[in-house]
Amino acid sequence: MSTCSIDQLKDIVARLTGPGGCPWDSKQTPETLSEYIIEESHELVSAIRYGEPDDVCEELGDVAFLLVTIAHHFEKQGKFTLDDVFKRNAAKMVHRHPHVFGSEKFESLDEQLKAWEALKKEEHQQEGKATGMFDSLPRDLDPLARAYRIHAKASRVGFTWESDEDVEQQVEAEWLEYLDAQSRGDEAGVKHEIGDLVLTLAELGRRRGVKANEALDNANERFLSRFRRMEELARAQ
Repeated sequence: MSTCSIDQLKDIVARLTGPGGCPWDSKQTPETLSEYIIEESHELVSAIRYGEPDDVCEELGDVAFLLVTIAHHFEKQGKFTLDDVFKRNAAKMVHRHPHVFGSEKFESLDEQLKAWEALKKEEHQQEGKATGMFDSLPRDLDPLARAYRIHAKASRVGFTWESDEDVEQQVEAEWLEYLDAQSRGDEAGVKHEIGDLVLTLAELGRRRGVKANEALDNANERFLSRFRRMEELARAQ
């Protein structure tokens, strides 16, 4: 996006949210726009996975519009500008990639990821933020995506099973614990064990290069495809 088109979008947002603008847009706040950011982000992901480049372009534009709008609200409050957003992120990316923008050398991707976490922790300390490994992990993140991120972060400090076989055995153990809770009629236990089972499966998938949320999404689509085919056959009779 060129500077001209960014400025044009900023002007449009200012007009929509200002005096004589759109009644709906002028009533929105960063809080009310949060749900639309989530919705548009999902539409963007769907376009990336299943759509055409033109669909991705359109959805990126919708997300960009919301980002500019939210930044505009904060600028009106005197908190920060859109330029501040870009400058801050640019500085962050340079700082967290010393092997690209500096003289740092890493022997492996794992070493680089550990350095990323260390630099992130350093930044949070300087900003007075919580510095726990999982403190920056969004609570509202899709649970399966969150499980993947939790395991990925934990594995960087060795808090994981030693081998894939160990994870497979843990999956079996969690399944048996679920069956036991089910046989005892323990509803809370059933919910607990299903959660443990899914969390462990997420780690098994991660080790095999599979994200559980993507795997489930693909399974959902296969199910829907089969169901639609059955509907077509039923209508044809």
